[in-house]
Amino acid sequence: MSITIVRSYPSHAFDALIRSGIHPVLARIYAARGIDAPAQLELDWTRLIPFARLKNASVMAQFLAAAIFAKKRLLIVADYDSDGATACAVGIRALRRFGAIVDYLVPNRFEYGYGLTPEIVRLAAATRAHPDILITVDNGIASVEGVAEANRLGMQVLVTDHHLPGDELPDAAMIVNPNQPGCDFPSKHLAGVGVMFYLMLALRAELRAKGAFVSPRNEPNLASLLDLVALGTVADVVSLDDNNRILVHQGLQRIRKGRGCAGINALLEVARRDFQRASAYELGFMLGPRLNAAGRLDDMSLGIECLITDDESRAAEIALQLDALNRRRKEIEADMHDSATILLERVLSTQSQDRTSHATINSLSLFDPGWHQGVIGILASRIKDKFHRPVIAFAPGSNGELKGSGRSIAGFHLRDSLDLLSKRYPGLLLKFGGHAAAAGLTIRACDFENFRDAFEQTAQALLAPADLRQIIETDGDLDESEINGELALHLSKQVWGQGFAQPAFSTRFCVEEQRIVGQKHLKLKLRRQEKEIRGRGQGKSGLLYDAILFFHTGPLPGVIDAVYRLQINEFNGGSSLQFILDHWFRADGQATS
Repeated sequence: MSITIVRSYPSHAFDALIRSGIHPVLARIYAARGIDAPAQLELDWTRLIPFARLKNASVMAQFLAAAIFAKKRLLIVADYDSDGATACAVGIRALRRFGAIVDYLVPNRFEYGYGLTPEIVRLAAATRAHPDILITVDNGIASVEGVAEANRLGMQVLVTDHHLPGDELPDAAMIVNPNQPGCDFPSKHLAGVGVMFYLMLALRAELRAKGAFVSPRNEPNLASLLDLVALGTVADVVSLDDNNRILVHQGLQRIRKGRGCAGINALLEVARRDFQRASAYELGFMLGPRLNAAGRLDDMSLGIECLITDDESRAAEIALQLDALNRRRKEIEADMHDSATILLERVLSTQSQDRTSHATINSLSLFDPGWHQGVIGILASRIKDKFHRPVIAFAPGSNGELKGSGRSIAGFHLRDSLDLLSKRYPGLLLKFGGHAAAAGLTIRACDFENFRDAFEQTAQALLAPADLRQIIETDGDLDESEINGELALHLSKQVWGQGFAQPAFSTRFCVEEQRIVGQKHLKLKLRRQEKEIRGRGQGKSGLLYDAILFFHTGPLPGVIDAVYRLQINEFNGGSSLQFILDHWFRADGQATS
């Protein structure tokens, strides 16, 4: 069941924004997202939190500077998602400009799994790079055994990560992670690429202090890496707090001015998106999936090569390969979704027949031997969105193991829940890690049913009935005078995303026209029904609005309550205001879509 609510906001924040001259609609939008001063909306580079606030960043920078001067061999060990790929690219590009001897290694998820495992350490030691120092990006905080193996083999490890630490920290030479104990960095939501970027800022300052640059003109311009930082930050779906919004805004500014790296430009080209109008949407829904496709189906080295090459032809060639992989990923996902639907029908049918069973009431744990390990995370996300339950999807691993990928709902911290489960049921989880909203784990294939029951018991203990109702938050109604292209244009220039949701409004409309376009979308003409005459079921405003409901072809009733976003639709050289419908409800509230 879904319910729609209007976001609340503190009156003092709203009043402060109004006094500063901000329009009332914008003031309530910003106040509802934690903005209480106009300065928070300034996304200038100079407002970034200083790198000195990030625990161990300056100390690790000193260590790296000494390593560079000593010509030690560095090897970045990356993760196989967009955050890990962009973090690796930032490190490679910056360190090479600083004169370091550096290469990278990204584990193949199907052979080695996630993180700095002992197997990956031994593989690193056997590479032609023969590294003296391993640098993890977007992983490592949980790699206790891997770091121990590196120490045994005589390699020092520098951990840069943003994931939550476990009960034991690895015995690394140094750790930079805003979520490690004792770190008072105000932005706990830095992505892995953000952590690496901050470390490179600290390293440049250290090299500057040591006279490594002949003149300021010779210093590498690290702002040129912000397109990569923006991509990784948005694609990893971390919360866009003030600091992250600055990073994303600055990166988008570079992309829009045509100053993005060759790989990002090539990915935009294959996605048929205009770099001059690039937004967080393009980063998260166009570029991120194409980059992730390499790690999901093949080898993320392909994605990293796309991001570190300056050869436009080479970048274009790789971007085409990534685009083909993404199309293949969609096909696999569609097949998996079909089989998941059949499986869910069976599970839910069993549940309805046996009301005493706890199975799948508060959570869904699903496994199919034909599922692809690289796509189960997307499948879990789709099912979570549909059923509003924590979901973990499993695929076959190696050696009789299952690899699981989970997605969660608000009110159920997935990583902490798995931690609790591991303590209550020792030995059930072989590995796990992640965030509040997403996590990965490994179990024995023979333990699937035991895990399913244990996970459900954990969900039953931690979730209240209210948590299982999907809440659709909106920014309220708009008066007819407030619905205009100027507002839509202003909103399009802001950075929206996780933790700083794009504004959505709720209004009752009369559906005047509807037709199917592109064989799978519904094009609409809507007319606002005024509040004071809604109860009489008649009376309409004078203006007719264009709207579109994506991936829906069934007819809508004559009157709907719609949750929608404003968009400037550009078509055939012209532009017009359009509503994007995210949800609709019958005016009587009986059915939703």
